[in-house]
Amino acid sequence: MRTLPDVAGLINEEDLATVRERSRIEDVVGSYVTLRPAGGGALTGLCPFHDEKTPSFRVTPARGFYYCFGCNVGGDVIGFVQAINNCSFVEAVEFLADRVGVQLRYTDGGGGARVEPGLRSRILEANRLAAEFFAGQLTGPEAVAGRQFLAERGFDRDAAEHFGVGFAPMGGRELAKHLRAHKFSDDELVKASLIREGGWDYFQGRLLWPIRDAGRSVLGFGARRLFDDDRMPAKYINTRETPVYKKSHVLYGLDLARQNIAKKNQAVIVEGYTDVMAAHLAGIDTAVASCGTAFGDDHARLLSRLIGTTDALAGEVIFTFDGDAAGQAAALKVFSGDQHFISQTYVAIEPSGLDPCDLRIQHGDAAVRELVGRREPLYRYVMASTIAGFDLDRVDGRLAALRAAAPLVSSVRDGSLVNGYVHELAKMLGTEVEEVRREVSRAGRRKLSANNDRQQRPQQVQAAPESDEPSLIGLPMPNPRDRSLEVERGTLRLMVRAPEVFVTGWNEVGADDFTHPTYRAIFAAIADAGTPGGDWPQPVVAANPDPAVSSVIAALTTEPLLRPASPAYASEYVAKLRLLTVSRAIANLKSKLQRTNPIDDQPGYNRMFATLLDLEKQRRELTEVAAGPAD
Repeated sequence: MRTLPDVAGLINEEDLATVRERSRIEDVVGSYVTLRPAGGGALTGLCPFHDEKTPSFRVTPARGFYYCFGCNVGGDVIGFVQAINNCSFVEAVEFLADRVGVQLRYTDGGGGARVEPGLRSRILEANRLAAEFFAGQLTGPEAVAGRQFLAERGFDRDAAEHFGVGFAPMGGRELAKHLRAHKFSDDELVKASLIREGGWDYFQGRLLWPIRDAGRSVLGFGARRLFDDDRMPAKYINTRETPVYKKSHVLYGLDLARQNIAKKNQAVIVEGYTDVMAAHLAGIDTAVASCGTAFGDDHARLLSRLIGTTDALAGEVIFTFDGDAAGQAAALKVFSGDQHFISQTYVAIEPSGLDPCDLRIQHGDAAVRELVGRREPLYRYVMASTIAGFDLDRVDGRLAALRAAAPLVSSVRDGSLVNGYVHELAKMLGTEVEEVRREVSRAGRRKLSANNDRQQRPQQVQAAPESDEPSLIGLPMPNPRDRSLEVERGTLRLMVRAPEVFVTGWNEVGADDFTHPTYRAIFAAIADAGTPGGDWPQPVVAANPDPAVSSVIAALTTEPLLRPASPAYASEYVAKLRLLTVSRAIANLKSKLQRTNPIDDQPGYNRMFATLLDLEKQRRELTEVAAGPAD
């Protein structure tokens, strides 16, 4: 017997045909949409995939297809179930098979153990009845603590009913008794995660939120602890994984937000059930939350299907995070999975750390709307968080920040946006756009090269790259061939070889004139060693016992001077060294000026500009002195 390819989960082809034949599209669609005759054997109704007032959704039973002329979506009965329930092809076929009583057959290797026919439908019906039961219990005397919990968070009875909030009785047997009366077996209820193996209710003495899919079928529940003597220590517990509930595939509030997400091309991701309630009541009717797990790739793909646009600029996904380290870490995690979104990704940060629920309690509905309104692009937030740990007032700090942020820009999936991100990063750092562009290109090449290496040599362990600065104990060993440090090294060489050509105070050279930590340490040792004598440079070595210091000094004593030592030669070298220091100070100040708004801080801006003019004058003077021949 032939079977379908893997995309259909290796379902027997005859069984699939039987499911298609028995699943009348008008019956399946009619359970979600009110259909009316439209002439010519067609049926019409309001589209379930976008908000509309005039029917543009049409079903053709004779052909077994549906199509919406408003949002341009269509397909057969299986495709409809996939779209309305946000599920895979196999899950849609299994859903329909349960509905029409077809027992599917699978070939070996078709994905492991399968759910027995009809169980999904039975679990969904048990969940529906359980949700009604829990909602009814919320008005009883046992649920006073639950009603108080809701009231303290600004949720009245209408809000509880709108979101289907319920209460699980404390006795621990009531739900099981109720569902057994509806002819459900204990085996079915255990598999639905509604009761435990011993017959006790899975949820006891807790406030509950039903978790529904886009078609409003109840998939499971989230439960909040209310009482101190609750035997379950966790504040929140959720339905275990069942044939219909997979936490990485569900979003709380999706049933209420689905049409608004499609209509507005927007989804707002919050962290909890009460946050979803607060957001919706405040007017953010596109809010959803993950259930008992972190937001993941499957959630991202689900939202991409809901937003339903191939235009990357047409929609937006907005995450709300606290402004603390945990929030930054969460944003970085989301950024790493950003390629799963076809929409633009944003973050809305509340600096006070209040979640949407507490924000609404303390500051009202408008504050929640303003939180979402203050959203900023995810890439900008991540870049700002990445460079925040670097000293942007120093050249080496800006370079380190650029190298840390460049891989983020190079990983942006939409190439048309990279140029804008490059300019944005340059502005954040206060550096040249071309410098940022070069570093981003290098980061992209390194990533591509690393990916190619992994693909070509998956089993090969790569050696660590050779370093220009092999590590010794303590200070790093500088590379003697580093052209960017040759003036620093040359100045120290002259101080070690011919200290007599310098005037007192080493011609006003300071430790800040040296950028390499070992060269800076050597100069500090020279300054601490006192007046040079016949045993020079031994006092320098004695002033700092670090192995790198003694090793470099030993090298300096053997390196030749390219010109005879003289006071003029020393003055020229010092001028070159000071010129580099002043140039760094100018670059730092220009960077700070670029990041300063002259209108918001006019006095500070003017002071920095005056300092810049003075530094430019020093640079001209030092350039004249340094113009003599060098080594």
